[in-house]
Amino acid sequence: MLNGKKIVVVLPAYNAALTLERTHKEIPFDIVDDVVLVDDNSPDETVKVGQELGIKHIVKHEVNKGYGGNQKSCYKKALEIGADIVIMVHPDYQYTPLLIHAMSSIIAYDVYPVVLGSRILGNGALKGGMPVYKYIFNRFLTLFENILLWEKLSEYHTGYRAFSAEVIRSIDFTHNSDDFVFDNEMISQIFMNGYQIAEVTCPTKYFEEASSINFKRSMKYGRGVLRVSITHRLHKWGWIKSKLYKK
Repeated sequence: MLNGKKIVVVLPAYNAALTLERTHKEIPFDIVDDVVLVDDNSPDETVKVGQELGIKHIVKHEVNKGYGGNQKSCYKKALEIGADIVIMVHPDYQYTPLLIHAMSSIIAYDVYPVVLGSRILGNGALKGGMPVYKYIFNRFLTLFENILLWEKLSEYHTGYRAFSAEVIRSIDFTHNSDDFVFDNEMISQIFMNGYQIAEVTCPTKYFEEASSINFKRSMKYGRGVLRVSITHRLHKWGWIKSKLYKK
């Protein structure tokens, strides 16, 4: 706990058997109370590795539900076991859990209710090996989102996020996509509800075992991001009523 707040780390996993242990070792258990591993029907031994590591809460999907579907299970389970702060970090070791202290404290001491680990602040993305086309894609989409959402985030596409339980309960994420655009829909919902989001500089690592979507999936994701941004603005103006913002 930190300042009396229960901290739960959620790990949305798919084929993470080779990287899960490295990720788990860096989780600061001096403040983290529980870990939730959700395996999205991986064909590898992700669940077995999680059991060997002693992870108490393991959820295995019998069918692959997608990245967004995985996160839905993560947040539902975290709230079910009484989390006050939920930290979502990918178990592919692209992001270091060593920042959990910093991210949790921002929420635990009521500075901000949401914190993102940004790969863009401090040039961590390119230094960590992010492909140049993905970096350019990231910059373009973030600019578009900042204009449409009237915000100033350095990036919307990180897989390292911390939330107060209050924020998660305030949105209906069950309506969100089961695909990668889930992340952007969730940020849009959070801003629509009037919450502010903080960012911390986060290094990243791109290597063979780390998960990464290909160019075709990146294009599909990009179209989804544009759709979410336009939907957000039109709903904000009252021109449409989107189910995304149903409380």
